[in-house]
This record gives sequence, structure tokens and C-alpha cells, in this order.
Amino acid sequence: MSPIGQNGVVAREVPDLQRLPRPLYGRVESLPNRALTFVHSHPWVQLSYAIAGVLEVHTASMRFLAPPQRAVWVPAGVEHRVFSSPRTEMRSLYIECQSVPWGPEDCRVLAVSPLLRELIDGFSALPVEYDEAGAAGRLTAVLLDQLQAAAQLELSLPLPRDVRLQAICNGLSVEEDRHLGLADWGARLGVSERTLSRLFLHDTGLSFRAWRQRQRLLDALAPLERGERVTDVALACGYDSLSAFIAAFRQQFGATPGEFFRARR
Repeated sequence: MSPIGQNGVVAREVPDLQRLPRPLYGRVESLPNRALTFVHSHPWVQLSYAIAGVLEVHTASMRFLAPPQRAVWVPAGVEHRVFSSPRTEMRSLYIECQSVPWGPEDCRVLAVSPLLRELIDGFSALPVEYDEAGAAGRLTAVLLDQLQAAAQLELSLPLPRDVRLQAICNGLSVEEDRHLGLADWGARLGVSERTLSRLFLHDTGLSFRAWRQRQRLLDALAPLERGERVTDVALACGYDSLSAFIAAFRQQFGATPGEFFRARR
């Protein structure tokens, strides 16, 4: 891996595989720094999962986040890039398409049950060319059965196509612009607030306010997973009070930040 820029981000290499040695191939990585891959695709399905840290998978139209006990399903042929927070312990599964004929055709975030977690951990310890006819093959079959049963979760954010909306969405990640409303952005871009509001709903299916709130909450997952104080995270994400942040977090994820990460551990 090689450094990118001066912020500690490193490039993570994608394995150069012409074919998978077995229908299910596993990759284990420890990533001490924030890491990313460049845009790429695979002729097989990829499941990105981290037992520690937070993963992000970006496609042309969506951003998917997976804290621990979550995984991102990436179908074959879908161009994507993967980001990881510092100190991520990552498990990647590459799966031949014929082994998962039931597989969804779009990216999604899946819940990783305790059983599925242990199956992935056990599979990661197997040799690359495991015995398909023996116990390893049976473990693989159970793993795929559990993967098929995994629940889909709403941990994604639609990305706009309009370049003006892209400028707004990028600006919302900048601290000094985080509190700007749609009228402020309209004045900056020379577009009416009403036009921007209509474009947001058309491009993302969400209002500007709903999109911004979901972005803030998704951005909070990585620092919360690292154990940062909830109050500090709330303020950094643009919330004026801890109570407002906790209420929004509970509404989005069905639990307070403490409950959410305590349950996952």
C-alpha cells in the first residue's frame, strides 16, 4: 500500500485474480490507517465486512456504510471503491455468481448475525484451496445459506447526479459550510432555493433536510465506533445539542449511540 496525500490515507491494492481458486475465496486484512481502493469491479460477487472499524462502499449513485456486524454486498460487474476507517479489521469474501443464484442485483448493506460472523471467521482460517468435498465445503455451504437469510438494512445514502447538488453535498462535509441551509447554497450557486429543493428530491428521493440529516448520522458512525465522546461527535456533525443528536440517531437506527454500539460488541 502506498500513501496518498498528507492525511495518512493509503491506497489498498485489489487482488489481481484471473479466477477464484474456489467458489468462495476469503481475504483477511488489518488496516491501521484510513485506506481506499480506486474504482474497480469484479466478475464475481464481493462481500465487504469488518469485525472492527467502519467500511464505506461508494458506487456512482450510492454510498453504503457498514459498521461492525454489518456487511456490504457488491454484485458482479458493479464499479465501486472501498474506504475504511483507521484500525479496521477487514474480511472480504469473493463469491462465484453461480454459487449465489439468489443474490440481489444491486448493492446493499446486510446484517451479520452472530452465527454468520463466526462462520466468516472460521472460513477465514481455512486454506485457500480448501477441500470442497469435506468439512470445509460443508462450512462454506452453511455460510452461504446464512448469507442468503441476512436482513437488508438502511445504511445507505443516495448520491445526486446534478453537479450543483454534488457541490452542495461535498460542501456539507466541510466544517465551515456544514450549517448552511438551502437558501445559502442557492445564493452561492446562483440558483433559487425552490429549484435546488426540487432537484434534491428528483435526484435522491429525499428532501435536502432529510439528506443532510442522514449524511450527518452516517458520518457519526466511524468516530462513535472508535469510542469518541458522543457529545463531541454530535457537535462535529453539526448538531447544536446532544439531545437533538441522540433523538435523530434513535429515529434513524432504532437505538441510542450507546445502545447501538454496545449491542454490536
